[in-house]
Amino acid sequence: MLAYTLQLYKNAYSGLSRNSWYLSVVMLVNRAGTMVLPFMSIYCTQQLHFTIAQAGIVLSMFGFGSLAGAFLGGRITDKYGFYYVQLGALISGGILFLVLGFQQSFWSVCITTFILSVCNDAFRPANSTAVAHYSTPENRTRSYSLNRLAINLGWAVGGALGGFLASVNYHLLFWVDGCTNILSAMLLYKLMPRGAAVKKVIGQSKNTIAVLSAYKDKVYLFFLLCTVLFAACFFQLFTMQPVFYKTQWHFNETFIGVLMSANGLLIIAVEMVLIHKLEGRRHPLVYVAFGIIMMALGFALTNMLPVAGWSAFIIILFITFGEIMSIPFMNTFWLARANPNNMGQYAALYSMAWSVAQIVAPLLGGEAIARSGYPLLWWLLVIICGIAALGFLSLYRVKERHIAVSTSAKVTSELT
Repeated sequence: MLAYTLQLYKNAYSGLSRNSWYLSVVMLVNRAGTMVLPFMSIYCTQQLHFTIAQAGIVLSMFGFGSLAGAFLGGRITDKYGFYYVQLGALISGGILFLVLGFQQSFWSVCITTFILSVCNDAFRPANSTAVAHYSTPENRTRSYSLNRLAINLGWAVGGALGGFLASVNYHLLFWVDGCTNILSAMLLYKLMPRGAAVKKVIGQSKNTIAVLSAYKDKVYLFFLLCTVLFAACFFQLFTMQPVFYKTQWHFNETFIGVLMSANGLLIIAVEMVLIHKLEGRRHPLVYVAFGIIMMALGFALTNMLPVAGWSAFIIILFITFGEIMSIPFMNTFWLARANPNNMGQYAALYSMAWSVAQIVAPLLGGEAIARSGYPLLWWLLVIICGIAALGFLSLYRVKERHIAVSTSAKVTSELT
């Protein structure tokens, strides 16, 4: 049994390029310092004494900046390549995390948060393009899962360490987050090839005759709408759920950090193997819909289970497995629609969908809590998750009908 398990893990991680591993190392270092965002709602309300509504606005600034950063990052990536966009985003984001830690007033926090997010999230479409660049169609989903594994391993470290540091001094979070950004930029500069990456992307653009615009791809735009609905629910895990555990279930920051780490550790333990076993067996959108339903169950359990540490872990378990089943296969779907010439466009729009959700999530959460408390929020998330799952399934059925019609037309043509 042990030998079989070890072979399973070996197969799941084999066949990936060296540069894919290097990108994951850079991401691991970067995400190991991710401490500000998961504790920002608590920091704003407990340390800066903002209202819950003001904390929601601050968190939305991350989303507005992310939206602008993703758009700019995608445009620059398509024009100049992904390498220097990643490098510049990491350095500027690191400096701005340090600056944010010194801000005290509501408006200075909002403005600095927005600028930070613009710079920091220009990294996302460039990084998505880089992962695709260094992978093959056969291992692309696993390459993205490896990147996610690095993100979540870093998240597990950062969440646990962040909880400890927050219990000592919240300002330490900004210093660690900023310094790890800069350190990951140094690693990127040291490990990754520079000229080859830009040259290959630009060269492919010159040799391609037609480029489909992502902005005119109606199927993809509907996919993005469903993604926004899903992501607006998913982001509650990092925005309103920590402050819920603090103020309603009265957990301390250290235990909240452990809960956040549990999410990352579960992904590290099972995602690559699960993706390796499932990839290609069903259409990606089927897995996405199933994952969203699991996440909806996690939010429903928040209203149903008693106040206890074990209840929180069960909730995290459902939400995490929902994440594992949905997000990797969402990447598979949008990557299949892109080509090397418009990869930045598709990556930017996908990142922008998540950015819109990052804006909506805290506003939705803050408004629902202000009106009727946390129970309303969790039931509302269950409903939105259900709508998103139905949207992805309807998109799958449309795709299947299109394939059936195309195949029938081809057979008829051949017979005549």
